[in-house]
Amino acid sequence: MTQDPAGAPKRPRRPAMMTPREMDSQPSSLDPAEVSEVAHETAAVLVGAGRAADDPELTRRLVELVDELGMSTIAQLWADRAPVSLPGALWRLYTIREWVQRDSVGAAMDYDVGRHHADVSHAVAGAAEPPSPEALRELVDAILTGVFDGDLAVALDRAAAFCRVISIGRAHRADDDDGYDEAAASAATHSASALLSTAQDLSRAAAAWRAGQLD
Repeated sequence: MTQDPAGAPKRPRRPAMMTPREMDSQPSSLDPAEVSEVAHETAAVLVGAGRAADDPELTRRLVELVDELGMSTIAQLWADRAPVSLPGALWRLYTIREWVQRDSVGAAMDYDVGRHHADVSHAVAGAAEPPSPEALRELVDAILTGVFDGDLAVALDRAAAFCRVISIGRAHRADDDDGYDEAAASAATHSASALLSTAQDLSRAAAAWRAGQLD
């Protein structure tokens, strides 16, 4: 543990977890009109193929799509799409999976705090108890699996609930840093707000899917 100039021990910083909105700012070098068309086509093809096939291996590959293609490739296609659109919703789901994979320990800490203040969202998300890092990795994979092999609206609602629990947990942990580490508290508060916005986007996308208006 490091010490500040006065010799007092400093709390170790948590690894940063980029939210979907923060990753939305990733630049794209492709023509915007072409990207938009390709984004909607690829999203429709992926979801359509996954839902039409009764193939667990195909579903697994779709869930692990970012592992194969890389986040930058997915970002070029989907990052700039409207939140309430199929590619925009998929972008948020894959981004959630990516940062949980990268920092499952931090995600589990935030979720563990948040679940005590968001019983309904915790129940909707369906995380195991205790919400260990491994359990959260399995949860986000299960949510993505539901996109291709289940009720897509339910998958979006579960992802929204997951983000709400994380957001609340992160906000409470920001309160713990307030007055002790102002920079960490400010960053955590900003991240919690962004995650709450992502949850709202996913809930709206779920409603649009149910209405037959998510494309």
